[in-house]
Amino acid sequence: MKLEMTKCCQGRLALPALAGLGLALLGRPTPMQGAGNPLPHVINENGHHALIVDGAPYLILGAQCHNSSAWPGLLPKVWPAIDALHANTLEIPVYWEQFEPESGKFDTSIVDLIVTEAREHHVRLILLWFGTWKNGSPHYLPLWAKSRPDLFPRMMARDGRRVDSPSPFAPAALQSDMSAFSALMRHLKAADRLHTVIMVQVENEPGTWGGSVRDYSPEAEKAFAAPVPGELLRALDAKSGTGGNWQAVFGTNADEFFHAWSVAHFIGQVAAAGKAQYPLPLYVNAALRDPVTPGPAGTYETGGATDNVLDIWKAAAPAIDILAPDIYQNDSAKYRAVLEHYARPDNPLFVPETGGNGNGARMCFAALGRGAIGWSPFGLDYTRTTEEALAPVGLNYRMLEPIMREVARLNFEGKVQAVEEEAGQGTETLDFGAWRAIIGFAASGRDGRGNAPGNATPIGRALVAQIAANQFFVTGAYCKIDFKAASGGQRDFLRVEEAAPLDRTPHSANSQKGTKAASAFRFLRIWNGDETDWGLNFGSTPQTLRVTLGSY
Repeated sequence: MKLEMTKCCQGRLALPALAGLGLALLGRPTPMQGAGNPLPHVINENGHHALIVDGAPYLILGAQCHNSSAWPGLLPKVWPAIDALHANTLEIPVYWEQFEPESGKFDTSIVDLIVTEAREHHVRLILLWFGTWKNGSPHYLPLWAKSRPDLFPRMMARDGRRVDSPSPFAPAALQSDMSAFSALMRHLKAADRLHTVIMVQVENEPGTWGGSVRDYSPEAEKAFAAPVPGELLRALDAKSGTGGNWQAVFGTNADEFFHAWSVAHFIGQVAAAGKAQYPLPLYVNAALRDPVTPGPAGTYETGGATDNVLDIWKAAAPAIDILAPDIYQNDSAKYRAVLEHYARPDNPLFVPETGGNGNGARMCFAALGRGAIGWSPFGLDYTRTTEEALAPVGLNYRMLEPIMREVARLNFEGKVQAVEEEAGQGTETLDFGAWRAIIGFAASGRDGRGNAPGNATPIGRALVAQIAANQFFVTGAYCKIDFKAASGGQRDFLRVEEAAPLDRTPHSANSQKGTKAASAFRFLRIWNGDETDWGLNFGSTPQTLRVTLGSY
């Protein structure tokens, strides 16, 4: 049996070009197709993935607000930060305790307010359902649920003490969560016909932090002693005769794998109930274990979608479209290892939470270079974050904004390569067949000589996307980008066009930033002379180019 599927190779298989800047995708069958406004959905093809919004691939340039910022009195500190970032998508919580203040009575007022204001600020939304689990705990349950620990029990440790984590063996809790999440999705279907909400997160970092690897309640013990479900054995390619209870099948991993199945099966039922009302893309985010040298179970949050149990989660919760890592790794090698674990042929890569300050901003390009459909740092609003702290992520998004639709489409086709600088790294070469893109970190001067390898701190990043045989989109920061012809001829910049920044003025409630499937690239000027004679230099000013090459 296998528990870790083969990771996506970094080299992309080129798919046939999608004519009309992604508009050919409009010919695909799409859920709820009607009036030119198909439902957002995820497509997977030959190991490549895309989030389809308005009929074409969409790149999430995201920002997640702080946990307690989704209240009317705090929203005025959220929207200015999103505007300043040039983010196209806001991730924002929906609190079960607010949404269902009395059992069976749902208050949609804050959801409606958030959707209305998102349209006014020209951004899309990803809603985060803070239901049974939030960071491994049940702290967002409604007061009426918290007052009934008999129906909404905590887990029980091996020694009989209760652990501050919800038990996945609680039928009343499961039914209540399914009912509330279904009500949310049903309301979105009726109230959000513009598809301002493009995706929903089901729970938040589910699992258990410390104290116990799994639930040892009587209900859990009965399930643990029962045979492993057949659908899991089939999903793990177990051969006949290997069945039995969890201990017999999984040995030393039995406790952890049992808890992963139990949590995923609970959440899978919540997700399926919501999707039956309104089939938006759904994902679950995961608190991670060390991706290179993981410790034993219990040293990280068990039960969630950690890299060693992704196959279990896929089998237990098929209504979940994406298993997404929350990456707070300061070590860039570990960050990249996480990306490799989650970029699977059966799992689109999406980073819904990460650190984005300082050098961390460059890891957006590490994700894009591995085919990510989006990237979203946490805590980017003005309740606790300064304008200065937003700047590194804002630089990324202003660089990508003019070509965000094209990057999404070309990444689905396997024609995007992106790199992030490492300490002491001088150059990086990207192979596009007839052309090599040469990335030099720390931009050179007019003569191209006499520069130390790399920046003083590793903040450089670059993206090159192939539009046609001799044409590319190019953007970067703190680097120089040049090209060499594989044939050995001399590179010639036939034309280098700079994109104009997009208008950030809030639009009407009927328009949305980034919704158009066609190109957003608007011409500003042609680079020549000092701007091209020694390569294409990028500093701290966001600049996005369309480069047409020739040789002589």
